[in-house]
Amino acid sequence: MTLALIDYGAGNLHSVANALKAAGVADMAITADADVVRRADRIVLPGVGAFRACIDGLAAVPGMIEAMEERALRGGVPFLGVCVGMQLMATQGEEFGTHAGLDWLPGTVRKLQASPEARVPHMGWNDVVPVNEHPIVLPGEAYFLHSFAFEGDGVVATTTHGQPVTAAIGRDNLLGVQFHPEKSQRYGIALLERFLAWQP
Repeated sequence: MTLALIDYGAGNLHSVANALKAAGVADMAITADADVVRRADRIVLPGVGAFRACIDGLAAVPGMIEAMEERALRGGVPFLGVCVGMQLMATQGEEFGTHAGLDWLPGTVRKLQASPEARVPHMGWNDVVPVNEHPIVLPGEAYFLHSFAFEGDGVVATTTHGQPVTAAIGRDNLLGVQFHPEKSQRYGIALLERFLAWQP
């Protein structure tokens, strides 16, 4: 099994790579090569920063979006988006204007609403509460760090930050998590272990 960890200049690559190794991945390519992604058996898209910068960075890698669509959307290989990598799966994001996403799951990424009980950014440990049964996303506590959140179809789990906030989205072989598995200690490693064993 070959796993492609996509390098497009917008991810916490080394931390995610270390977490994947801890979860047991044996053959991992940290890559900006679309052809490597086309041959991969699993794909992980990390992401840190603003939605626009991340989608622009991904689009700037020759053939990468097309390779992801070929392999994950049409080829059915397991795909995991992490943090902004999850947000990019949406139709659009509203950070610094409205920008088109990958449109893999219908939805919009909007700014979290601050309140006396809920500061923005949402930072720290919080519950992950499944709302639809999923073999990868189980109840537990994970580490979050974000100011924007997905609103739309395919919500798998939520958390609470003043109000319900999307913690994970997915359909078929596609999964995205708003939290950081690589910072979520045992819960995060166990989630990655399940992803590596996943046969959707």
